[in-house]
Amino acid sequence: MTTPTRESCVELDVKDPLAGFRDDFVIPDGVIYLDGNSLGVLPAHTASRIEHVVTQEWGQGLIRSWNDAGWFDKPRTLGDRVGALVGAGPGQVVVCDSTSINLFKALAAALTLRPDRHAVVGDRDNFPTDLYMMEGATGSHHERRLISADGPTLADVLDEQVAVVVLTQVDYRTGRMYDMAAVTAQVQAAGALMIWDLSHSVGAVPVDLDGCGADFAVGCSYKYLNGGPGAPAFIYVASRHQDAATQPLAGWHGHARPFEFTDSYEPAPGITRFLVGTPPLLSYAGLEASLEIWDRVDMAALRAKSLALTDLFIELVESRVPDHVEVVTPRDHAVRGSQVSLRHEDGYAPMAALIERGVIGDFRAPDLMRFGFTPLYVGYADVWDAVDVLADVLESGVWREARFATRNAVT
Repeated sequence: MTTPTRESCVELDVKDPLAGFRDDFVIPDGVIYLDGNSLGVLPAHTASRIEHVVTQEWGQGLIRSWNDAGWFDKPRTLGDRVGALVGAGPGQVVVCDSTSINLFKALAAALTLRPDRHAVVGDRDNFPTDLYMMEGATGSHHERRLISADGPTLADVLDEQVAVVVLTQVDYRTGRMYDMAAVTAQVQAAGALMIWDLSHSVGAVPVDLDGCGADFAVGCSYKYLNGGPGAPAFIYVASRHQDAATQPLAGWHGHARPFEFTDSYEPAPGITRFLVGTPPLLSYAGLEASLEIWDRVDMAALRAKSLALTDLFIELVESRVPDHVEVVTPRDHAVRGSQVSLRHEDGYAPMAALIERGVIGDFRAPDLMRFGFTPLYVGYADVWDAVDVLADVLESGVWREARFATRNAVT
């Protein structure tokens, strides 16, 4: 196999079928941004889209824009567009609230569909808010069972008492990816319902919720989808469950007839019953601007470049700094998301030193340096240059300087 050079990486960028998308984003000079798995960069036309909503739809249209500008229907119209990115047919996704709140709604709804079962399963290594929401939604009424990479396995804990299984498809620390179709089939064969968290999947890997028969799913839009900080999340409810499932946050936007202002709640038919309150229209505008880009993306091409970028990063790291870091992300394409995590004795300080040099990733406790690869605006030469800086930071020992040891509130 030919050893990569910077020149060969530049040549790959020239031939890249996705290279033109880079112009759709604002990337600061001197920055190699490898943190799109935490907050995506700004699309070039987001500011003008938000300005239009502020100055025209709000400023001129005023309250009329709930009808004239389609504000009231945004959760559903944007939901169908996000749904197209995760393999969901129309009428099964709404954009609303946060991932945490949507997970709470999905858990509560799923539990109503399995009233005679009393256990909920999650992954011990899942993002903490998912575990917190499991605890909050189940209280003392359900047993919580946790699997992990070290065991027990899903097969060990699935039995006739399990009502719901909650897993994140791509692990936020390591980038390890579950086989969604196989796991969903395994869970449903045991009579339980499957909830997927797609926060590190949507916009990063191909997802087919309908094809794999998923029951529920949630996810955010501020990472790979570039919806902006605080961008709204989404919830998927398979059509077959929508009219039987109920969720506890009975807000007026989920009412069958919200403008009759009745004193009792009647859930709307279909996915609309999973709405709660007034949508944040300015945040919706940011997401809408980014979806105008995503409407043009070939997910197969995106996945191919994602794997090529992460392969290149792993190869360069292992050839340049094998004695300084350990690659903890799987090499196998079938179980790798769109990030690479490196274990280092400290982790935080080297990442801080990298960020000072313009290579932006992030740190996850206790010892992981995390790099997210967003194929629409990260190139092969970016990967080469990032590893070049990483090698200098680690080999020079500059990361040991005291200024890099002081941790910020957000890591």
